[in-house]
Amino acid sequence: MISLLFSEPLVFALLFGVLVFSLTVHEYMHAAVADRLGDSTARLLGRVTLNPSAHLDPIGTLLLLVAGFGWGKPVPFNPINFKNPKRDIAIVAVAGPLSNFAMALVFGLILQLLPVALPQLILSVFTLLVYYNVALGVFNLLPINPLDGFKVVNGFLSHEMSIQWLQLAPYGIYILLFGFFTNTIEKLISPIISAITGFILRAPF
Repeated sequence: MISLLFSEPLVFALLFGVLVFSLTVHEYMHAAVADRLGDSTARLLGRVTLNPSAHLDPIGTLLLLVAGFGWGKPVPFNPINFKNPKRDIAIVAVAGPLSNFAMALVFGLILQLLPVALPQLILSVFTLLVYYNVALGVFNLLPINPLDGFKVVNGFLSHEMSIQWLQLAPYGIYILLFGFFTNTIEKLISPIISAITGFILRAPF
C-alpha cells in the first residue's frame, strides 16, 4: 500500500483515511463496551472517543501503511471491575471486529442505494469502506496476541487451558511480524475477506 503514496497519492490518502476511520470505530467500541460492562478505566483515560489520535498504535499504524492491515492501541481495562472477568474480556474483545462487520453491512447497503451515476470516486470510497472493514474484522479475529481473537478464544477455555494459552501472549507480536513479512497472514485471510466482501456487495438488501 505504501507504494501508492508515490504513484497515486490521492488513492493513498483515501485508503489511509478509510482505514483510520474503521480502526478508530473498532477501538472506540472496545472502550465503550468495557465502560458499559462496569469498567471506567478507558473512559477515564479518554478512550471513549472517536478521535483517531486516542486510538492509533505506532506499530499497528505502520503495518496499516505497509500492508493495509493493522491494529489500534490496546484499550486499557481493569478485570476486577467486571462481574465475570474472563467472559467480559472476551465480550470487550469481540466488540471491535463485530463493529467492523456491522459497518461493512451498513456501507454495503448505502452503496446499493446510491445512484450509479455518481462520480466513481464516491462509489469507490464506499466499496473500500466495505472491504477494509471486513478485512479489519477478519484480521483482528486471528487468535494471535495482541489481536482480539486471542482474548476471544481465551474466553471459551477452561481455567487450566487458559493459563497455558496466556503463556503464548509474549510471542504474538513476533508471530504477526513473521506472518506479515512472509505473506502467510495475507494468504490465509484474503480468501475469507474476499468471500465476505463479495457477499455483502451482492447481497439483496
